[in-house]
Amino acid sequence: MPGESRRSAPLHSSAEERERIVPTWSEPLAAAASKPIGGPLGTHAAVGRHWFWTPLRVALLLAIITLTLGWFGKAACIQQYETADGALALDWRSDRQYVALCYSDVIPLFGIQGFDDPDTFPYRDGWVEDEGTEHEQQRYMEYPVLTGLFQWANAQLTHAWLDGADTVLLPTALPVVVYFNISALWLAMAWLVVVWSVSQLARGRPWDAALVAISPLVIVHAFTNWDTLVVAFATAAMLAWARRKPALAGALLGLGAAAKLYPLFLLGPLLVLCLRAGKLRTWLRTAMTTVFVWAVVNLPIALLYPSGWWEFQRLNSQRPADPDSLYNVISAFSGWPGFDGELAPGETPVVLNAVSALLFLACCAVIAWIAMTAPVRPRVAQLCFLVVAAFLLTNKVWSPQFSLWLVPLAVLALPHWRLLLGWMTIDALVWVPRMYYFLGTDNMGLPEEWFLSAVVLRGLTVAALCALVIHQIYRPANDLVRQHGTDDPVGGVLDRSRDTGMAARAGTRRRRHARKG
Repeated sequence: MPGESRRSAPLHSSAEERERIVPTWSEPLAAAASKPIGGPLGTHAAVGRHWFWTPLRVALLLAIITLTLGWFGKAACIQQYETADGALALDWRSDRQYVALCYSDVIPLFGIQGFDDPDTFPYRDGWVEDEGTEHEQQRYMEYPVLTGLFQWANAQLTHAWLDGADTVLLPTALPVVVYFNISALWLAMAWLVVVWSVSQLARGRPWDAALVAISPLVIVHAFTNWDTLVVAFATAAMLAWARRKPALAGALLGLGAAAKLYPLFLLGPLLVLCLRAGKLRTWLRTAMTTVFVWAVVNLPIALLYPSGWWEFQRLNSQRPADPDSLYNVISAFSGWPGFDGELAPGETPVVLNAVSALLFLACCAVIAWIAMTAPVRPRVAQLCFLVVAAFLLTNKVWSPQFSLWLVPLAVLALPHWRLLLGWMTIDALVWVPRMYYFLGTDNMGLPEEWFLSAVVLRGLTVAALCALVIHQIYRPANDLVRQHGTDDPVGGVLDRSRDTGMAARAGTRRRRHARKG
């Protein structure tokens, strides 16, 4: 019966069920949330026997509800109004995109990138920015190839929808509104792939996928940009690795890297762990497949339209410190002009780029040292979380939607529900002062200090999560995933593998010193 005290483990019908963790027994937050529906799971409850409501299906339903809330959060930015001449226009009057907290890159870039013209092809066709001024410049699609082609495909679907609206009586609206809704549909499906992948990776802890499903970051940022697509590739690649399919993992990482850079970072933790476990051949197979798939996607565009293909790299090198970066926080609070001083439009911040890259590489070196000196081989998700978090903390750009990259990694690395929901809530709420800072104090917006303080709080929270992950790497007995006999659910060939080489010798020396002491 619900609410019975937990005195002994319930009887289960399989080894998998015996390993399953009951959230209302192990998580205080889940126990408290269960009170309105009868309290924690009963001691003699039948687990895993319902014909439909499995943990995965519940998590997917929660994700659909969360994504729906995310769509409604952006819906204010796709409202239409009738102009004086009777035409329909997008209602961004009175800075609605900031006041209603509904801004999404998907909406303005539809017109800026020329997708309102069905004949536009990204990387081939561009536009002139600041035309007629001294800063006039030829511009092209600013996203990596797979993300750019994804946008183009959605634009083609938009024009096909509008062309067929009168014929088959489809609901219609402004092209940009139809484009946003089509994009949102695919982005939502991509996040469902993330939830599914995490539920498969969280061996014995399928309910952890609910954290990915209900994340406040999903409500705020699922449709802010196109990042759910790349997170889906990266998380599915981790699942392929966990299922001992290194070539498939490499192919998915290659597709993810063709959509955005960060999936490539996952190869670093896998390399270090494979070195420690003597599985370098498996890693090489994954890495070579990653490079091959990335090249297959990129080379045709790079050869046909080199200027358009290079635009992403050019913009990233010339981009100054973003408002969300810790470099900008230091500059704003201290009056420091930055590593490069005042820059002219289009001038590359050479020193900032070098410092950002060196700091990230230094963090990666420290993480590799931690991985090689830990008493027990760290889990894949732990190192992946540390590497991606290090990139965000040291990079000159931390766009708000980048935080979605951390969600599945954090859940797999550190499945403490209260801590993770606290971080996700703080991170999601950064959006509020950010929007009102962009609104401007002259329009009743917030001063810059409010926004920058929120950025600092977010950075400190992520750094604290990193510290806790490192603590659990060196104290594996405190790792919730390993407390019930599991080694590494994401490990694949690394799962339950033995240490070799330097790590094995270091472990032997530590045990000898412990016996002597």
